[in-house]
Amino acid sequence: MEQQAVKDGSVPKFRINRLTLEDVGSAFADGMRDFRTYPLFGLFFGAIYALGGVFIAVMLAYYHLPWMIIPVAIGFPLVGPFVAVGLYEISRRHRAGEPVGWKAILTEVFRQRERQLSWMAFVVLFIFWIWIYQVRLLMALLLGFRIPATLNAFVDLVLTTPQGLTFLAIGTVVGAVLATILFTATVISMPLLLDHDPDFVTAMLTSLRTVIENPIPMLAFGLIVAVAAFLALVPIFAGLLVVLPIAGHATWHLYRRAISTSP
Repeated sequence: MEQQAVKDGSVPKFRINRLTLEDVGSAFADGMRDFRTYPLFGLFFGAIYALGGVFIAVMLAYYHLPWMIIPVAIGFPLVGPFVAVGLYEISRRHRAGEPVGWKAILTEVFRQRERQLSWMAFVVLFIFWIWIYQVRLLMALLLGFRIPATLNAFVDLVLTTPQGLTFLAIGTVVGAVLATILFTATVISMPLLLDHDPDFVTAMLTSLRTVIENPIPMLAFGLIVAVAAFLALVPIFAGLLVVLPIAGHATWHLYRRAISTSP
């Protein structure tokens, strides 16, 4: 078991491999294969993610903040890498030939709160909150403080007025920057922390170096996941039941292609 190296006190060295677009395609193919092999696990974790999105949308409507549904829905996929930890563990166990059972998977997921992965949760949620607050700031600066009380009126304001179109353009650029930062920091670090549990700064720097050294394959992977996640939001988050598990498994397989270790 690869995690044993950490428990024995040895420190693995992480070597970044050269990736191609073919590796990206293979990672998604392997992710799809893992999802078909363990569909109930994938649907379980996908349902947690989807129901979380529905719950947030319902709460925003209940507290008469329907105009926040769109920015929250767009930003919600940012927390996907943390939710996908259970999927990484399934792929890891499958590759290592270890048994894949509910007790083993859920135990490993809950154990992460005592490891470095828990610190990454703060990073992910911090960037998510930055996204939410910058949206509110842009609304105040560009749309004023009298935001429409209904979702339809808000959409109409954004799409049919100069101020709304400016808000949409700036918000899209800022959101893309935040999403790129988060993707760069987490795409490799999250599965790496599950696999070896280095300190989270080392994991993030390794993820950053991987993206820098393989910009086209890594950004292509991120773009595919982002587009799929966005499209999955349309039918009331239901598409996330399938998109999240496939993307989670694929992320693990891309990580395995990107990183080699030596004691």
